[in-house]
Amino acid sequence: MGTLAVLLWGVWRGRRRPSGRKTGREPRILRTSTTTLLITVGYLGLCYRLWRPLPLVLSRPARTLALLLGSLLYFPGLALVLWGRLTLGQMYNVSSSMGAQLYADQRLITHGPFAYVRHPMYLGLWLVGIGGLLLYRTWTFVFFLLQLPAMFVRAWREEQALAAEFGSQWQAYCQQTPAWLPRCSQNIRGSLSNCHSGRSLRSEESFFWNNTEDSSSKTPRNDTRKYRLSASFA
Repeated sequence: MGTLAVLLWGVWRGRRRPSGRKTGREPRILRTSTTTLLITVGYLGLCYRLWRPLPLVLSRPARTLALLLGSLLYFPGLALVLWGRLTLGQMYNVSSSMGAQLYADQRLITHGPFAYVRHPMYLGLWLVGIGGLLLYRTWTFVFFLLQLPAMFVRAWREEQALAAEFGSQWQAYCQQTPAWLPRCSQNIRGSLSNCHSGRSLRSEESFFWNNTEDSSSKTPRNDTRKYRLSASFA
């Protein structure tokens, strides 16, 4: 409920700000505070009515597994949604599958969770939907999951508006940041590259000091070869 309250507060504040560029043909009536309030109350009331258990009978091991997997998805999903909302700050807005609208003073947010994916809040909602279904197994989360595919349309509308507003800056951001899933392979390659660079540096330092010791102590030529061999495997 805390995450929902933060989201609704952001929607209410956004309705009072000057609007900017928009895409699609969303009716203006959908962006009024009164309509937003009515839709929210109706949606929450329907979710309450649907909070009935699914006709599923799970064994005890299956229930334990569902609780474990659900927790691993649901709570990180909530955290990701909240992290994205707080990162957006005053730039937080709500779109629909019919259109998206920016603010007059819109800024492109590329830090926080937006440095890893372009739509972290939508990704978090997917995790919440799947994890909540495993945890609670109610019709409410079935209803919630059925709406999630519409988020791909909303994301497309938002990206149209942002591309028109920010141009080359948006294109550069899209090339560096995936839409939905972070590029873990790049992080792994970066770590391996840093590890290799550090190993090479240690090898060069070891070779330098061994040669310095060799020169100062006038080590015979055969011993010098041994030092060099040992340095190459540091």
